[in-house]
Amino acid sequence: MRIKHSKFAGLAAVGLSLALLTACGGEPAEPEASPTPADTSEAEEPTPDATGDEEEAAPVRADADLVIWTDEVKAQALSEPAQAWGEANGISVAVQGIAAARERFITADSLGNGPDIVVGAHDWIGQLVQNASIVPVTIPDTSDFADTAIEAMTFEGQVFGVPYAVETLGLFVNNDLTDVPEPATIEEMVAAGQAGGAEHPLCIPVGTEGDPFHMQPLFTSGGGYIFGKNDDGSLNPNDVGVNSDGAVVAAQKLGELGAQGVLSTAMGHEQAIPFFAEGRCAYMISGPWAISQVEAGGINYSVVAIPGFEGLQPAAPMATVNGFYVAANGMNRAFAEQFLTDLASSTDIVAAMFESNQLPPAQKSLVEQLTADFPNVVKFGYLVENAEPMPAIPEMAAVWGPLGQAQAQIIDGADPESTIRAAGDQIVSVIGG
Repeated sequence: MRIKHSKFAGLAAVGLSLALLTACGGEPAEPEASPTPADTSEAEEPTPDATGDEEEAAPVRADADLVIWTDEVKAQALSEPAQAWGEANGISVAVQGIAAARERFITADSLGNGPDIVVGAHDWIGQLVQNASIVPVTIPDTSDFADTAIEAMTFEGQVFGVPYAVETLGLFVNNDLTDVPEPATIEEMVAAGQAGGAEHPLCIPVGTEGDPFHMQPLFTSGGGYIFGKNDDGSLNPNDVGVNSDGAVVAAQKLGELGAQGVLSTAMGHEQAIPFFAEGRCAYMISGPWAISQVEAGGINYSVVAIPGFEGLQPAAPMATVNGFYVAANGMNRAFAEQFLTDLASSTDIVAAMFESNQLPPAQKSLVEQLTADFPNVVKFGYLVENAEPMPAIPEMAAVWGPLGQAQAQIIDGADPESTIRAAGDQIVSVIGG
């Protein structure tokens, strides 16, 4: 692995400019966590401080020139390449695995004893900005990053992080149970799955409470959407698409699939991936987190784009993006600035992380580099280009429950139009209240 060496004397010239952003007052906090099952491993609890209170004690900043906080899984993947980068640049680097990293980072940064860099999902950004915990960054050349990744790192017109990994949904195909490895429509997929004799033509988690994240490609294909967009591309929380005419069409399609037995509330997260891994499903809608279990089951599979309904819109799943953010009150801003500069201009650090934590890269050149050896993992690096970043605005917290419950009820046989419109009205009332 080659770690790029850069001299700190040239910090002002490298082009990654950072500025403090005043906290936004009076707005609600971001949702506590993304509903996607992607990479949710918790870090081990760090050594408590002198209070002995492991639950409330703030993590102790490591004694190093550059300190990075993230969860335990990412910390293990990042530690070696980050330290190698530090050695190349003549500084010490410590990567700490922190449980509940987002909340504990906000507290530590406000006290001035937090890290210089924090790593996390893009739906952290709103809360971190509102608490004045991170600063915006300027990436001089974004051409090697997936457009969706840069969009996810953007909040209120400013880029707040360097993306490194993307996750979205794709269509897993059991090539032994279907003769159609890349169906053009959902209807073709269902017919092919049924013709192949699979126990389930499609496995997708619904559950009794619904799962809007996994339903999103079907919902968008029907014409539904969560929030509209302003002229500058930012989300408009006053334009709720859950009770739109397109959402009604999508709801009707979900109802039809429920009536056919293709979708079922009896299938939740406990069934979907295991069933596919056991060879009981011709197709499955899931993400890269399913790969290890599918491969452990010995399934002859491939990953392709999720098709849309015949004659309707393309399917557009949600995407989550992991990124590196610079702490507003870190002790060594210049070191953090240089690290992000090198991270953005080279694939070395992310390539080294991939060796132990195989997340689809955000950098297109690294996706191409890894395709031959890891085709199904990096496939999601291509699929993310047709995805939309999961809404990271505070109002999204009002959406998950009502939309999920409505979709589950429709799949169970409730009237599609009245049910989805009622959910939309409920969301609007909460946001407007």
